[in-house]
Amino acid sequence: MKILVDMNLSPGWVNYLAASGFEAVHWSAIGRGNESDAELMRWAAEHEHVVLTADLDFSAILAATQRQHPSVIQIRADVLTPAAIGERVIAALRQARDELERGAILSIDAERARLRILPFSA
Repeated sequence: MKILVDMNLSPGWVNYLAASGFEAVHWSAIGRGNESDAELMRWAAEHEHVVLTADLDFSAILAATQRQHPSVIQIRADVLTPAAIGERVIAALRQARDELERGAILSIDAERARLRILPFSA
């Protein structure tokens, strides 16, 4: 699974994910920091990447467009660093790998992970 790390998360996530066997790239290595969320989503879908973010706008984009890709992983925590929540993120990624490759939103907080399959039904 290839992961695109959003600008609102540290580039340190790239190395952390890679150390756990995930191919990852930070948006700053691909596009401009002021690109729209829609542009980031377009790139991720075209290049078959899952988006890792703390931004709730990506779920809203998927709901509004009824698209199935790209999948989105949302981190919902006060501290967004790999040291704070990284183990929880890796465990959830491994558990939901198949669903994320087909199209899903995975929301992760310190207590649990919640998975929703895409596209959203009306």
